[in-house]
Amino acid sequence: MLTIGIDIGGTKIAGGVVTEDGELLSPRRTPTPENSAGIEDAVAAMVADLRAEHEVGAVGVAAAGFIDRGRAVVTYAANLAWRNEPLKERLEKRLELPVIVENDANAAGWAEYRFGAGRGVKDLMMLTIGTGIGGAVIVNGELFRGGFGAAAELGHMRFQRDGLMCGCGQRGCVEQYASGRALQRVAGELADAGGIGGGLAAARAAEGSLEGATISRLVLEGDPGALEALRAVSAALGEACGTFSAAFDPAVFVIGGGVSQLGEVLLAPMREAYHQYLPAHGNRPGGDFTIAQLVNDAGVIGVADLAREGSE
Repeated sequence: MLTIGIDIGGTKIAGGVVTEDGELLSPRRTPTPENSAGIEDAVAAMVADLRAEHEVGAVGVAAAGFIDRGRAVVTYAANLAWRNEPLKERLEKRLELPVIVENDANAAGWAEYRFGAGRGVKDLMMLTIGTGIGGAVIVNGELFRGGFGAAAELGHMRFQRDGLMCGCGQRGCVEQYASGRALQRVAGELADAGGIGGGLAAARAAEGSLEGATISRLVLEGDPGALEALRAVSAALGEACGTFSAAFDPAVFVIGGGVSQLGEVLLAPMREAYHQYLPAHGNRPGGDFTIAQLVNDAGVIGVADLAREGSE
């Protein structure tokens, strides 16, 4: 059975038809409207467009935010201004197809487990490193969603007591130290300090700011300040993964998001810190680290596969 996957992001809505083998057909992209009614209209239009080309049996919709356990209601979405939004009910009335709604990081993690970097592994953890940190946990081949559907918010686990303020309302969350935003902050601090931050300071003066793409370019060029900023962020993420292993014991950590394009330069300090902070290191096996394979298509592929699974 073919199914449709829709991934609603802060700036764009991505979609496509997905086969049982995880192949993406007829990919689509459109800008994300500014209000919930516009988003619903855009999703309905994209589904109608795809149905004109393919016979499909269900629709999966991925969105950033907390989704209830019934995969029906977006209880909270920071970037989309949804509060207890009955998205499944609204879309099913319009589309006359079964619909499931899932957290976007969960959808991406499921795609990597089924068709990407996690194939052949029953227990894995995915971390998407972007502006913040998204997470997904697969336990014994099942997506771990928790008692209320809001599990695996790994970026919001406490990393440092009384630490930096986070957008979730708490202090010291992992994403304040190990995300793309954290990388920009550390790079800016090094640029202010001079010394090895000279290259970062020069790039900031030339471009007006230190964006993630600029820092990544400097990392690949071997700039010492950019490499030090990345090392600090990677080490923080590796330390957090050591703590995650105490609870979930994943065989593989799959790293996705924009920063993952740095590959082994990102993973090496992460592994080193992970082994340092892994409980009982040296007396137990530890998880492996790998880069996600499906990149920008993971959310679409994963939520379409979950929709297929839910409709069978």
